[in-house]
Amino acid sequence: MARFATSDGLSLHFRDEGTGHPVLCLAGLTRNSADFDFMAPHLSDTRLIRLDYRGRGQSDHAADFMSYNILTEARDATELLDHLGLDRVTIIGTSRGGLIAMALAHLHPGRLVGVVLNDIGPEVADTGIARIMDYVGREPDLPDLDAAASALAHVHAAAFPGVPLARWRAQAEAMFFEKPGGGLGLRYDPRLRDALVGQAGAGEAPDLWQMFAALGGLPLAAIRGANSDLLSPETFARMQARHPGMIAATVPDRGHVPFLDEPQALAAIRSLLEQTR
Repeated sequence: MARFATSDGLSLHFRDEGTGHPVLCLAGLTRNSADFDFMAPHLSDTRLIRLDYRGRGQSDHAADFMSYNILTEARDATELLDHLGLDRVTIIGTSRGGLIAMALAHLHPGRLVGVVLNDIGPEVADTGIARIMDYVGREPDLPDLDAAASALAHVHAAAFPGVPLARWRAQAEAMFFEKPGGGLGLRYDPRLRDALVGQAGAGEAPDLWQMFAALGGLPLAAIRGANSDLLSPETFARMQARHPGMIAATVPDRGHVPFLDEPQALAAIRSLLEQTR
């Protein structure tokens, strides 16, 4: 099991697989390195590095839940690169991971070769935030992973039509675990909810458009689920206007977030990697 120690003493888990151009994969808010399991087989010619953020997956939970923030997680990512002896990487950032990528571009632009943003931008729609806050930090009242798969398929039926139940079963296993006494547990620290509430109350939101502007000198690709409730078509268009060289791909029959093994998503990722190898 690959791990490294952060400057504030946490042990974080990561996966480092393959050879070739290094690509750092940064997952969604409550997700972990499994977020990229569907994409990984299609990028076998790259070195895929996948980080479990603090408090997620197999990484340590932080004593101070307020350290679950974008800037601290960006610092953790740079410390992982230092641990691996990597000066520069391409980042594929899903949702929260895309925000961390923008923070890194603003704070440490020399560490990035290029960036792929998966269904995230400098403005986050209120409907998407409300949906996330409805579930984050709360264990689902379900007996097992099979029930979780069925629930995911039902909840996401409109935004993700036609996705087979087996895909939702794999997604459920990446998000939850079956507790010995029955029921499901979260594969992240439930105090992440407290961090989000506390940071919102303290008015700690960074200027995301300023951070997005830091991507201006880098090869950039952005992927949007056609049914996304987090990244609006209007914001997506503004991103393209502000970064005319941006590779823009919309994935049909996907909400927040595309799985990244869809043809449109893979084409955008490969086009970006052709610019950064």
